[in-house]
Amino acid sequence: MKLLRYGPVGQEKPGLLDADQRLRDLSAHLTDINAAALAPATLARLGGIDPQSLPLVEGAPRLGVPIANVGKFIAIGLNYADHAAESNLPIPGEPVVFTKAISSLSGPNDDVMLPQESVKSDWEVELGIVIGQRASYVSEAEALNHVAGYCLVNDVSEREYQIERGGTWDKGKGCDTFGPVGPWLVTSDEVGDPQALDMWLDVNGTRMQTGSTRTMIFNCAVIVSYLSRFMTLMPGDIITTGTPPGVGMGKKPSPIYLKPGDVMTLGIAKLGTQRQRVIAFSRS
Repeated sequence: MKLLRYGPVGQEKPGLLDADQRLRDLSAHLTDINAAALAPATLARLGGIDPQSLPLVEGAPRLGVPIANVGKFIAIGLNYADHAAESNLPIPGEPVVFTKAISSLSGPNDDVMLPQESVKSDWEVELGIVIGQRASYVSEAEALNHVAGYCLVNDVSEREYQIERGGTWDKGKGCDTFGPVGPWLVTSDEVGDPQALDMWLDVNGTRMQTGSTRTMIFNCAVIVSYLSRFMTLMPGDIITTGTPPGVGMGKKPSPIYLKPGDVMTLGIAKLGTQRQRVIAFSRS
């Protein structure tokens, strides 16, 4: 299934995408796409609904983050060897873990707002893992049984804040609007092997990133198992798993960074596409 949330910010309704790529309303069966909705029994119940029996949603409403009330937004850095090389950093021996603020979450096609005085904001197409069952000290063999599905993430990053301001990476990763997620959550059964997904990102129509989850250093099962040793993963948590090469920071001969008016488009096979317009900082 492709589960989604649609409508104005703060007023999103649950929905799903049918086989003809039409949006259907799930409100009669579910209050929201939240932690409770990701339980295996609930997903099985939803999977038994005939999409043709659901009301068709007309037009092209805004899409929100496909999971409501996300508890943790965890990220893995330097998880593609060629991205580590373009960043002039060694391949890590263990996953590099940081967090993105929950307040950075935004819909897949919402505007990305540059932070005040930002000069080095950058893009990162990434595979997101959505936890469906509580995971604590799970083995790699069991890890993917705790996953409800997968989604597309743009791990937008302010490199000056991240690298040049001291401390951890978090301050460059958690700015408002820096976590577009969606357009939908695709359940694990429909995705199949998460390590066989092609991915790409364009800026202003120019291809910047081309990659595949095949080349992850630490695969999804390793990541879920590893994180579960340090924190309990809860239903609705999102883990974004790193980016392939082609980020602006690594461009030669000179880095390229986002500016107001730029448009990012990105996608991962089976998980849909996103489109964000970059806008200047505003307090409104």
